[in-house]
Amino acid sequence: MRYLPFVIIVLTAAALSALALLHAPWWWIGAAPLLILAGIGIWDLVQGAHTLMRNYPVIARIRWLSESLRPFVQSYFVEGDTEGKPFSREERALVYRRSKNIEGVQPFGSELDFRAPDVEWLEHSIAARTGKGADVRLDIGGPQCAKPYSASIYNISAMSFGSLGARAIETLNLGAKLGGFAQDTGEGGISKYHRKHGGDLIWEIGSGYFGCRNRDGSFDPEAFRARALSDQVKMIEIKLSQGAKPGHGGVLPGSKVTAEIAEARGVSVGEECVSPPAHSAFSTPAEMMEFIAQLRELSGGKPVGFKLCVGRRVELFALMKAMKTTGIQPDFIVVDGKEGGTGAAPAEFMDSVGSPLREGLIAVRDALIGSGFRDTVRLGASGKIVTGVRFATNIALGADWCNSARGFMFSLGCVQSMLCDTNRCPTGITTHDPLRQHGLVVEDKAKRVAAFHRNTVQALVHMAAAAGCDHPHELRPEHVMRRVGPDRAISLRDLYPQLLPGQFWDDAGATTYGREWAAATPDSFHPLAPAS
Repeated sequence: MRYLPFVIIVLTAAALSALALLHAPWWWIGAAPLLILAGIGIWDLVQGAHTLMRNYPVIARIRWLSESLRPFVQSYFVEGDTEGKPFSREERALVYRRSKNIEGVQPFGSELDFRAPDVEWLEHSIAARTGKGADVRLDIGGPQCAKPYSASIYNISAMSFGSLGARAIETLNLGAKLGGFAQDTGEGGISKYHRKHGGDLIWEIGSGYFGCRNRDGSFDPEAFRARALSDQVKMIEIKLSQGAKPGHGGVLPGSKVTAEIAEARGVSVGEECVSPPAHSAFSTPAEMMEFIAQLRELSGGKPVGFKLCVGRRVELFALMKAMKTTGIQPDFIVVDGKEGGTGAAPAEFMDSVGSPLREGLIAVRDALIGSGFRDTVRLGASGKIVTGVRFATNIALGADWCNSARGFMFSLGCVQSMLCDTNRCPTGITTHDPLRQHGLVVEDKAKRVAAFHRNTVQALVHMAAAAGCDHPHELRPEHVMRRVGPDRAISLRDLYPQLLPGQFWDDAGATTYGREWAAATPDSFHPLAPAS
């Protein structure tokens, strides 16, 4: 019986072919597709890679077809508005509306279950404000920075030329120019598409030192200086790790290194691009601070900081101690949550390595407060921040500004097809296929990028005003409530109590971080052995 469909196809194809040969050629119209299916069935029978195809020729392919269609059927016909992953239909629709300057309103009440565990809400104030006139820019640059940057409170997170196509990079930069915010280059270097429209850039320096490397892959100070002095480059960001694959290096195969990618990365066409798991320019926390000072000097005094997905907290505390012993501070720290995911990553790393943004942000906030550096080091947050409520919550928990990658991809027209790593992106965003990129009209989509930024920032301002704040930076953990049980909700202040300024130096043992702080040393990323 399992061969019956195949036998029917073969017999029918033979019958129609005979009719075409003996009577009328138009019988070939029906015979041709069946002959193709018969050929496929014969191949299924003789191939040795797939058991199902050998046992069920032709019809087994329905399974592969169904699997390929399943994500689209699930997304468009099965999932509810609040169920999709990694972003729900409701979240994506909100970005689309804001990108098109359509008011983000919703009729007939919320679809959320407010009795569900872990649901959060913002406490509004009877003495609410209007939010008008709030300056949503901030100066980034500590006491050792000669050229602070007046940054937007919301910027484009790191996405390299390579992971995104040329038109997407160009469109994001034009959108940043129109909206007055910054685009993080990602670790793939500064391409001509980043430079085309003159939008502000945050140059990310990864362990591959692309755009500022010697032939052996080591850091090249002079190559760095030549690009960092550009007026378009506003800040320098050292990438220690990223949310999608923290602690894991990366390889761009030589077959994908085109002339344009080679120019941006400072490598040869066809050369394999390797990003090691760790940096070679420094090996200890103290050396990392020296590297920060070197980059600040080479760039003419621009803000220099680092980005990380928080892993071992003892290493974070080692950096705080290095800041103390060397007297050198970064100007900013960006916390990337493991929710980040614009690039392809091993499944185990994406799902099971690194801290989510909430836990990472709190750890870095407490490290800066406890070591006494919170007033001079700015703190950024990145990880699925596409709505005003997520924006507001991260600001309340200590972030000075937020970044988004996939939010701005949605503003370009991304439909979450989950084909980012295949070069078959249907919207032309994560592909280098010229025909697929042709559908992305730079001038039109850049206006949507700017509109999404403007309307999302405005949503944050309105939420802060509803909480009785004149400025989003007045939001505090007590403004946000979280359900922790069927009949109990507490504020984030009670859930995540803050340390006292400088408490680590005075009484670290009284904190939950006491053991890790004691084990941290500025001379190594490895913790000290506990005292016997």
